[in-house]
Amino acid sequence: MVPSVAMTTQFVLANTRLAPVPLTPEVLLHLADEAIELWERTETDQGGQMPPPFWAFAWAGGQALARYVLDRPDLLAGRDVLDLAAGSGLVAIAAMKAGAARVTAVEIDALAVTAIGINARANDVEVTARLADILETEPDADVVLAGDVFYSREMTRRMLDYLRRAAARGATVLVGDPGRAYLPKDHLTLLAEYDVPVPQTLEDTPVKRTTVWSVNP
Repeated sequence: MVPSVAMTTQFVLANTRLAPVPLTPEVLLHLADEAIELWERTETDQGGQMPPPFWAFAWAGGQALARYVLDRPDLLAGRDVLDLAAGSGLVAIAAMKAGAARVTAVEIDALAVTAIGINARANDVEVTARLADILETEPDADVVLAGDVFYSREMTRRMLDYLRRAAARGATVLVGDPGRAYLPKDHLTLLAEYDVPVPQTLEDTPVKRTTVWSVNP
């Protein structure tokens, strides 16, 4: 059963605080101070039915991608943008701040959809947040953005297939990645690199060398 908006809103606000994102301080997000405690809470609340709280952290791949689009508003100005596996909504919010006409942020976690709405309002931008798995559908956005999505073999297969189909239809397709094992470099073109501050409870180092790539058709 999908939890109510009131329930997810209460959970997000009770477990986070509004703070600037390290690499993109012009964006504010409701972020968790303590990763392990929140992770354990999502495993026990609602009978252990909550997915991991990916929405409560500014992951390195998303930070790098957000920084990239904020610094290049010509890429998004006046265009329809899709943010896949949007998490906190960081990349979607950055896209709106960079001048996108419309941004849709897609997630499969109801808490993430709620967090995206809360974070968009905190930044005074409008983002359409959808609870859906769209990877088997046909892409139709002008720009597709995805931060840190190559973390498993199966996710990489499904995500790359969708992203390449989007690129083949003429979309600009950009991904951010902090060196995950399944990064499909053979299908990507390197655009930029950043040193991104991250919580050590999430990663193996306080700073992750993170890359931004375009996806080849």
